[in-house]
Amino acid sequence: MTSKNPENINTQGTTGDGGELHQLAGSGEQLTTNHGTPVSDDQNSLRAGRRGPTLLEDFVVREKIFHFDHERIPERIVHARGSGAHGYFECTDPIPELTRASLFQEKGHRVPVFARFSTVAGGAGSADTPRDVRGFAVKFYTQEGNWDLVGNNIPVFFIQDAIKFPDLIHAVKMEADRGFPQAATAHDTFWDFASLVPETTHMLMWAMSDRTLPRSLRMMDGFGIHTFRLVDANGGSRFVKFHWRPTLGVQSTLWDEAVKIAGADSDFHRRDLHDAIAGGHFPSWDLSIQVFDDEFAASQPYDVLDSTKLIPEEQIPLRVIGRMVLDRNPANFFAETEQVAFLPSNVVAGIDFSDDPLLQGRLFSYLDTQHSRLGSVNFHQLPINQAKCPVANFQRDGHMQTTVPTGRANYEPNSLDETGEDVGPRENPEGGFRTHSGALSDGSSKVRERADRFADHYSQATMFWHSQTPNEQAHVVSAFVFELSKVTASHIRLRMLSNLVDVAPDLAAHVAAQLGLSVPGASTPACPATKMAPSRALSIQANATPTLQGRKVAILMAEGSSKAKADELTSALEAAGAGVVLVAPTVNVKLGRTTVAVDGQLAGTPSFLFDAVALILTQEAAQSLTANPAAVQFVRDAYNHLKAIGSTTDSRALIEAAGVDPDDAVTGLDEAFVTAASTRFFQREPALPTLA
Repeated sequence: MTSKNPENINTQGTTGDGGELHQLAGSGEQLTTNHGTPVSDDQNSLRAGRRGPTLLEDFVVREKIFHFDHERIPERIVHARGSGAHGYFECTDPIPELTRASLFQEKGHRVPVFARFSTVAGGAGSADTPRDVRGFAVKFYTQEGNWDLVGNNIPVFFIQDAIKFPDLIHAVKMEADRGFPQAATAHDTFWDFASLVPETTHMLMWAMSDRTLPRSLRMMDGFGIHTFRLVDANGGSRFVKFHWRPTLGVQSTLWDEAVKIAGADSDFHRRDLHDAIAGGHFPSWDLSIQVFDDEFAASQPYDVLDSTKLIPEEQIPLRVIGRMVLDRNPANFFAETEQVAFLPSNVVAGIDFSDDPLLQGRLFSYLDTQHSRLGSVNFHQLPINQAKCPVANFQRDGHMQTTVPTGRANYEPNSLDETGEDVGPRENPEGGFRTHSGALSDGSSKVRERADRFADHYSQATMFWHSQTPNEQAHVVSAFVFELSKVTASHIRLRMLSNLVDVAPDLAAHVAAQLGLSVPGASTPACPATKMAPSRALSIQANATPTLQGRKVAILMAEGSSKAKADELTSALEAAGAGVVLVAPTVNVKLGRTTVAVDGQLAGTPSFLFDAVALILTQEAAQSLTANPAAVQFVRDAYNHLKAIGSTTDSRALIEAAGVDPDDAVTGLDEAFVTAASTRFFQREPALPTLA
């Protein structure tokens, strides 16, 4: 039920003479308690006299405060900081030969979805932009039940076995004795754990790359991480890995930029997703699969059940089978984004699990944690979690049961049909979910051991390193330097450097040099490394497509700026797909005879919130702004963050004051700027003081 505050009301709750509350006409629907009793006065509690104590019998105030005191539920232990949206999934390439799953049977078939994106380490109130893995979870509401594809924006994970997950999270979270740092891995406990557990090495390469600094939630990949199974109508099974690829392409920020964004707008990603959908710019992703059989799996130098490994796209190219479009923001953040409960164990007929030991642990853990957070085994009855197909079973009662099951029999089998009563639901041997029967066909025993090929922790980490461009490698080095510089225990730094030697000696040498340390000797891996060819698909920059779609450009103006020039540039940028934000030293700026209300005031609208900047200033205004620190920093940050800077000739004084060394991405306000604004100018980076 919704409640609306009266618009015309004496906020003191009295007329001044009779103590009566006056509520005028046009106040909206009637205010009631949670049990439907109309409320006559929501401004004052019931007292024993005007100056007397509040009376315990005031059920209105008791209910209101009681509910307020219990409004919050435990936040997620990991992935607490999240943003979500509704949309749909559409099958674009049916695969009935691979799976019987209903959502993949017909081209054009759509099912509703709810997607949630998140950081991992920080609490619900932390910033959006720290260096962190991003969660990427999608709930498909199919006609055969809910399927939850719960993964990250990185295709591999830190650990191989779920038994180590509590240790990993304890290590990455705030240190137990001091409660900091928040949402950061740059501290002793994380790197102590990571340096002692070599299986983290491949994931660390990804974590220290630009993948953990996404430009937008709309501009990052998603991965199911684990190897799953597709099961066809005849019971045949194949292994599968799931990939989400954003239509806007993968884009990242720079480290310095991400840090500054956190201070200027801690809700940067949440706001970006909400505003894009509200503005009709619906984010979308292609869903792709890599399908392979047991023979391929057995022929690889790594184990496909190892979540610290990926399958290079050069070996098995991605096949696009559908797309997801997010076109509706949540109506209520708590009811939907906060209460949505994702379970890797939610699968539908045609999709099954593999024996990946990390996946197997998640099948238990997620169900357990949802009960802890949402307080009842009936959390599936919350609207955001409800299946959109018929649900029928004999599960009964429990805390906060909201359905009203009928009939005498709450068990099966039962034989009450002889009395003419409803016997309730029955199992479906033909159409019901069946676990793939070949899971233990090799006759192996259940043991607390890992397969031999799980011991290779470095081959794919090395492949990742050699797949990056020189710029990206420099970012990885810089990230390791920053993180390890925060480690106070010297033996942890040395142990981590020893691990990096096994990845790539040049990587270790660069990191060690910036830390002022000697390169230690290599460790002795439990399993010899396998040389793997670089994979172009693992590089953001090598796959980047210049575009202004989904990007934002700021135009800095001041008194006397040319409105005609601003309008002309705005039209050109919007035609290329960019959003344009007008910025000025004052909220209202006089342009000739016209006073214009701009979108952002300069001091509160720094350039690192945008993908490119343009300066339309008079010579006098540009000279004046050289004394304005916010204006100088506006230009300097854009330059340091490798962004295009377009300007009129009269704006040069401000550019020079910012220490900008002109290059091909410092342009006039012509087509060259529109082209330069569609990407970052990485050629500029080696000469800048932004890398370790």
